[in-house]
Amino acid sequence: MAAVTTKDIRKDFGDVAAVDGVSLSVRDGEFLVLLGPSGCGKTTFLRIIAGLERQTSGDVLINDEIVNDITPRMRGVAMVFQSYGLYPHLTVANNIAFPLRTQGTPRPEIKRKVDWAAGLLGIDRLLHRRPRQLSGGERQRVALARALVRNPTVFLLDEPLSNLDAKLRASARSELKQLQQKVGTTTIYVTHDQVEAMGMGDRIAVIDHGKLRQVGTPSEIYDHPADDFVASFLGTPPMNLVEHNGGLLGFRPEHFLPREMLDGATLSELPFRIDRMEYLGSERILYGALDGFQAKREVTAKLPAHVPLSGIRAGEWHKFAVREAELRYFDRDGQRTVSAKEQAR
Repeated sequence: MAAVTTKDIRKDFGDVAAVDGVSLSVRDGEFLVLLGPSGCGKTTFLRIIAGLERQTSGDVLINDEIVNDITPRMRGVAMVFQSYGLYPHLTVANNIAFPLRTQGTPRPEIKRKVDWAAGLLGIDRLLHRRPRQLSGGERQRVALARALVRNPTVFLLDEPLSNLDAKLRASARSELKQLQQKVGTTTIYVTHDQVEAMGMGDRIAVIDHGKLRQVGTPSEIYDHPADDFVASFLGTPPMNLVEHNGGLLGFRPEHFLPREMLDGATLSELPFRIDRMEYLGSERILYGALDGFQAKREVTAKLPAHVPLSGIRAGEWHKFAVREAELRYFDRDGQRTVSAKEQAR
């Protein structure tokens, strides 16, 4: 295992800064998720850590040692790509064994490691098949096994679940997290999927336009976003953001409820015109507008499906409210402030 640190990493492609001064510390044994929209610089940053891309400036450290000039193989990292990168003419066993053979590992040791990794990932019955005979989930496990046999100090995973269907992706998330906990290897995982990030990461690092916007636990990122981008990127639907005191007032849809459902707390009442409703099985999403507030997008409320909607109809105004403890304030630059008083400064 290893700790990974980057110091002011920058990568320019012409006039474009794909990675713009990212400093990040990943703890020994941690599962850290790099989260951001497509094209924000996540994969480039991961490739820099792996040594597959040379940064324009800044340092990469593994266990406090600068590795800028060390080859990818000597860094002790293993990277799993979105496409898996399996060799179609090789069997599963030979795909897993490939990095060991290139290192000159003795044959008995290769067999021991291949059998161990295949057993750990539940693919020992597939060792004589070829990639074309495997499902997407099975190919993903083979790619993980191939990384695992190298006994890396750091796993780098670039959107490894993106090619799986939604149902398989949910089970694969759980399996991958359990695998990381078993082996204890420091893992940096790239995704644009907030569900993967929230469900898997010990911490999340949010990146946008090459810049690091916030690092924290899933609950810290979700409940206390550092700026309006983080607030609007996480959550389905995302945080409501409305203009207020020259800045923005934010509140989560699940905290925006009919007035009669809230009691025993200091409330902010917000008249809500409901334009349409969606029934999603376990919940209902209400879409509309607020009286007296200009919103960045449609305002939404999220209600459990079992809550009766007596008297709530589309096309009408209704009394909704938010507990004041659930309100979030952002200044005119979109940065989080503590209170409305600070926001107005």
